[in-house]
Amino acid sequence: MNETLIIEEGLQKLNETENAVLLDVRSTEEYHEGHLEGSLNIPINRLPTISLPKETPIFVYCLSGARSKRAADFLNKIGYTATNIGGIAGYHGRLVL
Repeated sequence: MNETLIIEEGLQKLNETENAVLLDVRSTEEYHEGHLEGSLNIPINRLPTISLPKETPIFVYCLSGARSKRAADFLNKIGYTATNIGGIAGYHGRLVL
């Protein structure tokens, strides 16, 4: 599953997927400036250290969608089921600090 969804569609699909994880691959600094509620932050350069079970569905986002696409490609390559839901730059919902 290597598709790109717009972030609102991706969040809806996340909520419909059992045991799914929302992954923010932006830097720690960007994450602390505002992120989607319930997301886990693993900066893209630290993705090789991911320790989630392989059967965990992962929905990935970043700021614009470029890093999340690379991250989803990488995660799919190493055996995860990852979906790029794009970037939060155009997201109009609530972010948490």
